[in-house]
Amino acid sequence: MDKVIAFPAQSEYPTYANMYMKYTVKDGSLITQLKQSLETTLALIKSLSEDKLNFRYQAGKWSIKDILVHIIDDERIYGYRALAFARNDKTNFPGFEQDDYANFADTDQRSIENILAEYQAIRLATTTLFEGFSETALQRIGTANNNNTSVRALGYHILGHELHHIEIIKKHYLKQTF
Repeated sequence: MDKVIAFPAQSEYPTYANMYMKYTVKDGSLITQLKQSLETTLALIKSLSEDKLNFRYQAGKWSIKDILVHIIDDERIYGYRALAFARNDKTNFPGFEQDDYANFADTDQRSIENILAEYQAIRLATTTLFEGFSETALQRIGTANNNNTSVRALGYHILGHELHHIEIIKKHYLKQTF
């Protein structure tokens, strides 16, 4: 049985995070959900052709490979914030501009195998990190981009952010309806 990490109260994360939190199951199964999303995302991406992975449904939009690298970047940044907040770091961490990160990721020069290897590594690191946090650490609050957030809220944000983007892939790139 995976560690239970209670879903955070609304006061533990900024309002903008609601768009990600709505994708998560709020029963304390964060670790289980992180593991499941790893498997389902890998299966989905491995089922796609190289043409589909590089497809942009509209000028100026990211490819599926770009989205995956964005998910990785976001998870790495939010995982670092979780570590810092758990260790009671009182620094107000800066935000990050996702489009700037995407513009300099050189995703078109990377193979899907390389991107998926990084995705798997960062997810394993994130899962292990959250499994190691005490209940006290999970409830600590830190500040990033002038927003107060708990450690456990960052974990649910990581999961919900990925699920949000997987839904976008299915809807806009694969034309699947829900």
